[in-house]
Amino acid sequence: MRVLLTGLSHHTAPVEVREKLAFSEPTLPAALDTLRGLPGVDEALILSTCNRVEVTVAVGDQPGSEQRLIEFLSVHSGFEPAWLAAHLYHFQDRDAIRHLFRVAASLDSMVLGEPQILGQMKAAYAEAKAHGAVNGFLDAVMTRAFSVAKRVRSETEIGKSAVSVSYAAVELARQIFGNLMSTRVLLIGAGKMSELAARHLHRSGCAKIYVTNRTLARAEEVAEAVDGEVIPYDTFHARLPEIDIVVASSGATDYLLRKDEVRRVLSTRRSRPMFLIDIAVPRNIEPAVNELEHAFLYDIDDLGSAVAENRKARQKEAREAEQIIEEEIRRLDERLRAREVTPAIVELQQRLERLAQSEMERLRPKFGVLSPQQEEALAQYTRSLMNKVAHGPITELRRAASHSDPHRVIEIIRRVFRIEDSGNG
Repeated sequence: MRVLLTGLSHHTAPVEVREKLAFSEPTLPAALDTLRGLPGVDEALILSTCNRVEVTVAVGDQPGSEQRLIEFLSVHSGFEPAWLAAHLYHFQDRDAIRHLFRVAASLDSMVLGEPQILGQMKAAYAEAKAHGAVNGFLDAVMTRAFSVAKRVRSETEIGKSAVSVSYAAVELARQIFGNLMSTRVLLIGAGKMSELAARHLHRSGCAKIYVTNRTLARAEEVAEAVDGEVIPYDTFHARLPEIDIVVASSGATDYLLRKDEVRRVLSTRRSRPMFLIDIAVPRNIEPAVNELEHAFLYDIDDLGSAVAENRKARQKEAREAEQIIEEEIRRLDERLRAREVTPAIVELQQRLERLAQSEMERLRPKFGVLSPQQEEALAQYTRSLMNKVAHGPITELRRAASHSDPHRVIEIIRRVFRIEDSGNG
């Protein structure tokens, strides 16, 4: 059994191509049926996220399988096969398994070490398994991929450092306030980056998130996403004394918060610290605010520097993760090879047992009446003889499985013991 993987990702295709190939959840069962209907395909799995679409199949030695996967994706997306092929990558066997392990461990993600992809892979696997599209070979590969991802998480620190601006802001907030459970957050502007920061803060357990924006509908949309509350844009200044964390990402062309105003707010707060995150370009908060005691102001460049350092740290952890993956590939390879020879071993044992039974029945009339002890001794002698005959071929099969391609050895043993004709006795 072989494993083939064909797909594209943020590395090879722009979003306008990726979105055309994406599979919605309702379309997956039919797509899996189509894949399994292709010549030689025994099992199939489809992973579809915003950053990648990958089709993985377990196949026999049917020629042309890679081209059929391209045509499958072409029909689904509406792109011409030749045009689409320029954006696709293809992996086979060991390389395909390595790629699956790397994806599960988030070594191939846009954000190195992010945990979301593992959940997406598990969901894709569960869907394929529930539909009967994964049931043997791919089952073993995917189960091992999830174990590898868990090992990478537990044995390295690849996911410890923030590598997105929004998440870096949350880590800095923790350094200032410690526990964020009692903090109140104000989003000034409701852009995508501030929404991401708000989502991180919400998951971190902030007590309350307020949103203000010139466009009320957008403020309401973001507030709903984080269980927050909208503050009218022309009144947010009056609410600043109760705010611990300000995330500013407005499209304003001038400062919305200046040093003198923040000084007055801090006086009202009686020196309780205030964390201000300015991720707007141009900036929303006067840089001089950072000169005030108990005010902690970080702009997009400050956060970017923290992210860059953290990316370097993750790259170091990624090298350790790659070593873990290579070790796990060797283990899985040995296990899969052993699985390949197991049917041949069972068939050999069954063939020898049938031969022994046939010879016993042929010679039985010559023995006359045997006592129970003689019956047991004769049966034990037969089993011992068959085990000795089988020992050499079985040892050779296992040796071939662990050191080389076992198929040639399997074929020789089948011919020598006429296993293919075992039904003829």
